[in-house]
Amino acid sequence: MPAFDLTPPSAEQRAAITAELTEQERHVLLQHGTEAPFCGVFLDNHKDGVYTCRFCGLPLFRSSAKFDSGTGWPSFFQPFDEQYIRRIRDSSYGMIRVEEVCARCGSHLGHVFPDGPPPTGERHCLNSVSLAFTEQGQPLPDVLGRGPPEGQVLG
Repeated sequence: MPAFDLTPPSAEQRAAITAELTEQERHVLLQHGTEAPFCGVFLDNHKDGVYTCRFCGLPLFRSSAKFDSGTGWPSFFQPFDEQYIRRIRDSSYGMIRVEEVCARCGSHLGHVFPDGPPPTGERHCLNSVSLAFTEQGQPLPDVLGRGPPEGQVLG
């Protein structure tokens, strides 16, 4: 599998992408907010493909790692590549949790918990608004204009 460039977006790219975000996307992605449970567009998505970062297009999770956690948010047991997710200690709201952000752009994705299914035992609980979806057989987004492997169909 080819490696994706993890260089952060330039200031100009960041400004252009931010200008196109909805209010809810800005709240979740940039201000570490959370969407309401049971309302995200990807909660009941059962298509084969890849979930990418809504902000920068980096592949984050494969549909084959998705499972129904019953929590109201799309959940996955394994990232596309562990390098593409950054884990951060989150002590907000009087809890100790592990926040997940995109390793390339730093956008908030959700949280990871140690109560998922085998083989990892992890539940990556994500906001639909933090994600985009590329159906199997379609080219991945190339939001930052970096070229292959972005913009290509994954095998």
